[in-house]
Amino acid sequence: METLGLIAGSGLLPVSLARYCQSIGRPVFVLRVSGFADPILEAFDGCEIGFAQLGKAFSTLRSAGCKAVCFAGRVARPNLLELKPDARGLAALPGALAAARGGDDGLLTYLLRQFEQEGFKVVGAHEVMSDLTLPPGPLGNIAPRPEHRADIDRAMMVAKMIGGLDIGQGAVCCEGLVLALEAQEGTDAMLRRIATLAPAIRGAPGQPRGVLAKACKPAQERRIDLPTIGLATIQAAAEAGLAGIAGEAGLVLVIDRDAVVELADRLGLFVVGVPRP
Repeated sequence: METLGLIAGSGLLPVSLARYCQSIGRPVFVLRVSGFADPILEAFDGCEIGFAQLGKAFSTLRSAGCKAVCFAGRVARPNLLELKPDARGLAALPGALAAARGGDDGLLTYLLRQFEQEGFKVVGAHEVMSDLTLPPGPLGNIAPRPEHRADIDRAMMVAKMIGGLDIGQGAVCCEGLVLALEAQEGTDAMLRRIATLAPAIRGAPGQPRGVLAKACKPAQERRIDLPTIGLATIQAAAEAGLAGIAGEAGLVLVIDRDAVVELADRLGLFVVGVPRP
């Protein structure tokens, strides 16, 4: 198998991918983005790299024999004017500044194109690990009830609307009322905000109401930054008093699926994949 270059931000997705490659005998070389990547990844062959060190990234990946690369994990948008780029990064900086004005999707797509121009094949996390995406239907033993359908549909519609504006990938609805929209704070922080709302308009542990929906942005580059559900999402949704989570089937990543199913079943939450139109 060819060596995969894994460009790792924060979170468990890069760790899961590195361990998966290791389990199937695929060589993996991890570029750990400084200040973001989990220290666990230091156990894998690789090196640390600054956000704007494109020249170092390209030369190191080539030396490691990588022809395909995968971006995984969250990296907060840097202050582009405070970066310390190498020569190749400096050459790309004007284009990055222009792309950033179009939103996060524009900046990520521009970065991806830089790697493609250098001859690397960019693959999505779901292409590396084929069973990573949320399938259609209930993921565990708990299925949404008929009264949840309206909240699922509304939350999914709202999530797609804010995705079309490049704002976020998630929304929470409870009995028709939009409780929260995801922005730069991320899903888990959004869910924590729900606990501060008036009890009359939200659910509570033991009396769950409402649904979190996660959806891919309509114009999103699908090889990078797909919506993600993990153990922290399940726990935060339960603490927010939600009845369940809905995601766009095939376009939402589930990290540590067996553990997610076990926790959701134990906490009484449904996790369901909604087929794309």
